[in-house]
Amino acid sequence: MHQMAQSSVFLSGMGALGVEIAKNIVLAGVKAVTLHDSRQCEVWDLGTNFFIREEDVHSQKKRVEAVHSRVAELNPYVQVSVSTVALDDSTDLSFLLNYQCVVLTETRLTLQKRINHFCHSQQPPIKFIGCDMFGICSRVFCDFGDSFEVSDPTGEESKELFIQNITQDNPGVVTCMDNHTHGLQTGQSVCFREINGMSELNGITRQVTVVSPYSFAIGDTSSFPPYLHGGIFRMIKIPKTYSFVCGHLKIMANLLRIFTFKAFSAKCNIKQRQPFQPQNTSVLFTKQSVQVCVNPSLVRCVSRCARGCLSPLAAAVGGIASQEVLKALTGKFTPLQQWFYLDALEVVQPLQSLPAEEFAPRGDRYDALRACIGEPLCSDLHKLHIFMVGCGAIGCEMLKNFALLGVGLARCSGEVCVTDPDLIEKSNLNRQFLFRPHHIQKPKSLTAAQATLEINSELQIAAQLNKVCPATEDMYNDAFYSRLNLVVTALDNVEARRYVDSRSVSNQKALLDSGTMGTKGHTEIIVPYLTESYNSHFLDPEEIPFCTLKSFPAVIEHTIQWARDKFESAFSHKPSMFNTFWQNHLSAEDVLQRMNLGESMEGGFQVIKLLSRRPTHWEHCLALARLKFDKYFKRKALQLLHSFPLDTRLKDGSLFWQSPKRPPSPLEFDMLLFSTENLRMTPLIFEKDDDSNGHMDFVETASALRARMYSIEAADRLQTKRIAGKIIPAIATATAAVAGLVALEMIKVVGGYGFESFKNCFFNLAIPVVVLTETAHVKRIQIRDDISFSIWDQWSITGHEDFTLSDFINAVREKYGIEPTMVVHGVKMLYVPVMPGHSKRLKLTMQKLIKPSAERKYVDLTVSFAPEADGDEDLPGPPVRYYFSHEAESSERA
Repeated sequence: MHQMAQSSVFLSGMGALGVEIAKNIVLAGVKAVTLHDSRQCEVWDLGTNFFIREEDVHSQKKRVEAVHSRVAELNPYVQVSVSTVALDDSTDLSFLLNYQCVVLTETRLTLQKRINHFCHSQQPPIKFIGCDMFGICSRVFCDFGDSFEVSDPTGEESKELFIQNITQDNPGVVTCMDNHTHGLQTGQSVCFREINGMSELNGITRQVTVVSPYSFAIGDTSSFPPYLHGGIFRMIKIPKTYSFVCGHLKIMANLLRIFTFKAFSAKCNIKQRQPFQPQNTSVLFTKQSVQVCVNPSLVRCVSRCARGCLSPLAAAVGGIASQEVLKALTGKFTPLQQWFYLDALEVVQPLQSLPAEEFAPRGDRYDALRACIGEPLCSDLHKLHIFMVGCGAIGCEMLKNFALLGVGLARCSGEVCVTDPDLIEKSNLNRQFLFRPHHIQKPKSLTAAQATLEINSELQIAAQLNKVCPATEDMYNDAFYSRLNLVVTALDNVEARRYVDSRSVSNQKALLDSGTMGTKGHTEIIVPYLTESYNSHFLDPEEIPFCTLKSFPAVIEHTIQWARDKFESAFSHKPSMFNTFWQNHLSAEDVLQRMNLGESMEGGFQVIKLLSRRPTHWEHCLALARLKFDKYFKRKALQLLHSFPLDTRLKDGSLFWQSPKRPPSPLEFDMLLFSTENLRMTPLIFEKDDDSNGHMDFVETASALRARMYSIEAADRLQTKRIAGKIIPAIATATAAVAGLVALEMIKVVGGYGFESFKNCFFNLAIPVVVLTETAHVKRIQIRDDISFSIWDQWSITGHEDFTLSDFINAVREKYGIEPTMVVHGVKMLYVPVMPGHSKRLKLTMQKLIKPSAERKYVDLTVSFAPEADGDEDLPGPPVRYYFSHEAESSERA
């Protein structure tokens, strides 16, 4: 951050790609950015540049003047200036000496080469990045000089791992505890601490040679005392130097696309937006007397689209190029070596049979898009009904993409429904680009919707403040989902993703999921009857064992989570329980009277305990805090050491207190410098970003005290906030890239493309790597030779008021040819033959068994079936939707 705050960037070209880069690097916090462009605003720009407005077009403003104030508004700490001077073959380039990085977009290839040569020849070199985009094709080129040092090639935290054993040998071999993989590579270095026995290794660094995924050699340890127990190692990051060649063309696997792109760079007329029309598409290029054969249809496809602009592709490439700018300025993360190409051929290839007039301009803001995907698909986007859950970093980027693409236009009866219960926080502003400082504490969804309408007023946006969860299922019911074309998630937690995925599957709606963590991002495309769902491959995350948190913390994450749990217990759970108790009882006198009569009152003991200790003035608070200190940080340690003295040994003779168990040390208290009575308390919701509320002070201090008690190195406030607040690291570059990639897939979903067209993506901009893969094909489960189902299938049975459980089982048997063996509703087992009394339930009506609310039309039941062979386990079937009446089924389907 310090290096960025001292760096200046020159950015030329305020088209789709340039404005994306400007947004991202200004949000990141560079010192200064000069925006360069000489063109006037046109109607065309409204569909490619989210900072150009209709009034800018009408007043014939220069593009750079139109976007300047809006870019500057993103970050008041960044100096944003404007340049409209001509940049051509005769321009004196000495003015570039004022910048640490030069970024060119919409610039002729010959001029890019000239400026690149100038930048490369300086001492120190000016970092150069050239970006191009022609319709569905894009490229990024980087040149950071002959010797560019990177302090941190990966950006990964140097994780600490516990040691199981170190051999006394030449070479000595270190084995990780509990078969944890070390993730090291030969030649890297590690440092050691807290080793017992072979203590000479503590505090020193050794280069490693990988032996296996769980062990590595560290050189001669034969002269050291034998290893006893304990110890932690951490990888040491070593700077790496990269060399760049000016104008170097690294031949990659796909020669066709590279050479085609190079030809367009040289011959396309960007200003007139005329497509390059090759005369001979059978042999288009010759390089050093080697002919490259070209697919004629591919060249025609790329050529026709070259005059247009696919704004989601600009967002994706803009995110990637922006990260390279930040690498150039900071020396953090591995730079691109040296070319990157990305295209969206899968989007346009199925459209080749459309007549040419469908791609012709019509004089509106969608001409750039129309040139790539044609009028019919543009029209489908305008009519779209889309539901986006979440409106944070990815959500803001997605709304921007919707606005440029014209998704959900009011005049076409389309709609974008977005919901998010959160308010805007100060920490959101560096990546959620639709928000400004004056929006803090305003609803995200309402604010983002208004900002999106400023980009494109034609959109129909319904902004809501609801959480999408079982509690709001009456609002987001099947009738709501039936009106949708697809669902987009812009969420930051797994639990919500899993729920939205399950609702999308049960309603057979396509789902576009994505997420980021720092420089990493993923997209997953879920299409009914074609792909697996999010839940199909989800693995539950590992939780910290309760005994570890309670008595045996080993790393700082354990003490922070312990402190966070104490906060929830003291300031949220107990007050909520207290208030619930008094909602059910009239007064304290009533409670005492009923207790004197011997009544058992649930929660009564806890309430009396809270009342007896409840502080009424400041001195009481101090006394309570003093007692808590001894309880948590002194008596707990004394109790553990009494139960397990330091010399306690296990049955195998090993010490009880050895890594990863740490013996606690009792802390002695050291004095530091530093309303109306009623039967209600105010539960607190943990808020990490308000430094005045004391929440982070409590967690940070409690965690630090517990860390000292267990001889764990304490975390600073920022690390504590990240762990306690469950903050997922996010940066504008990654969120822009992931949202662009998702929007490209959305076009394919809307167009009804085949399975082979869809692509999931994983990227890590720090390395950098971008991996596009086919989606996982949906699996079918075979019940019988002629009966199978997938996650997208749903069976249905319609009953009536007197319909019994026996009737339901018979109906399933007759309709689907399967013998049900178990019927479950949620977590309630309606029918399990081996359970006592369940056979009597066969005569009960479904209404009585399920007890639905008056407005409930149906329930989804889980039904298992008898296997064909004896001894096999029962087989799960698809959900069976039971309608309580024919009228209910008809109204629901309507």
